[in-house]
Amino acid sequence: MRRPLTLLGMSDGFCESVLGEGRLDRLREVTELLDDEPLSSFEGERAQQLLAQAEVLVGHWGCPTLTAEALELAPHLQAFIYAGGTVKWQVTDAVWDRGILVTSAAAANAVPVAEFTLATIIFAAKSAFSFAALERDRSLAVPLPLDRMGLVGRRIGLVGASHVGRLVIGLLSRHSVQVAIADPYLSDSEAARLGVRHMDLDELCSWCDVLSLHAPDIESTRRMIGPTQLALLRDGVTVINTARGALIDTAALVAELRTGRIAAVLDVTDPEPLPEDSELRHLPNVFLTPHIAGAVGSELVRLADLAIDEVARYAAGEPARYPVRREDLDRIA
Repeated sequence: MRRPLTLLGMSDGFCESVLGEGRLDRLREVTELLDDEPLSSFEGERAQQLLAQAEVLVGHWGCPTLTAEALELAPHLQAFIYAGGTVKWQVTDAVWDRGILVTSAAAANAVPVAEFTLATIIFAAKSAFSFAALERDRSLAVPLPLDRMGLVGRRIGLVGASHVGRLVIGLLSRHSVQVAIADPYLSDSEAARLGVRHMDLDELCSWCDVLSLHAPDIESTRRMIGPTQLALLRDGVTVINTARGALIDTAALVAELRTGRIAAVLDVTDPEPLPEDSELRHLPNVFLTPHIAGAVGSELVRLADLAIDEVARYAAGEPARYPVRREDLDRIA
C-alpha cells in the first residue's frame, strides 16, 4: 500500500477531539501526514506550501471551502475525505470539474441522530415532555393524549428514507409500533423490503401519532411541513425535527403550537439559533435542544474512523464506501 501525502483541514481545536485516542497515529499508518496541525484557512505561506504537496485532504467541521482559487494551490489533490456530514459547504463545482474523489462520514453521523430520534419517539409516545412541563408548572395547558399514550401500537411517521431514516426504521423494528414513510424517491417495493408502509406526505401527516423528519434541506423540501400538513395532524401528535430547520414553516408551526393541539421536539430550527425572544423558547409544548442530535463528544470517533477507513481504501486503490457525487447533491443533506 502506498502512503499518499495527506493534509488536514478543520477549525482550530478540533483535531484532538476528532483524531485523538490514537487515531492520528492510525492515519499516519496509511498516509504520509504533511503536518499534524490542520489548516483552518487556505491563506498564507504555510497553507500554500502544504496545499502544493497534498494528494489527500482529510476535512472536518470548519474545513475551508475548496474553491477554484484554493484548488489552483493544490495541483496534486485527488481526494477530499470529509469526516463530517454534508459536504455542501466545503465542495464547489471546481471540485467536480477536477474529478476529485469526495467522500462523507454522513453514515457515521447518522447513528447518533437515529439514537436520539428513537429516544425522543419513546418519550413523545409517553407524553414525557408534556408531563415534565406540568411538573414545572401545574397551570400550563399542554397536550396530554391519554387515550393514545404508550409506545405499543403507536403510528410513527417518518419523512425521508435517508441514512438516518433507515437507521430509525431498524431501531423501531424492535418495538411494537407501526411505521410508515414518505419519500418521493422510495419505491413501494423498497418500502416493503424495509418493512414499512409507503405514503405520500399528506396521508402520512393524517395517519401518524409521531411525525419525525429525516429529509435533506434542498429546494423541494424547504417548508414541506407547512400550514396544510400541520392542520392534518391529529390532536396530540408530536413533531420531531432532527434534520434541518428549514423543512418546517416556522410561522405555521408556532401558530399551530399556540393552540396546544400538538407538541414539538426541535433539535434544529429556522433560523438557527433562534432569537432570544422566539415564541418557540417559551411555549410549554415545545422541547428544544441546540443541534446536539448529531455526533458530539465521544461520538466523533465514529466519523474519524470512517474517514480513516476511506483514506486507507484510497491508498490501497480500492473504491470508496461512501462517495459523494455531483448528481447526489439535490437529494442529500
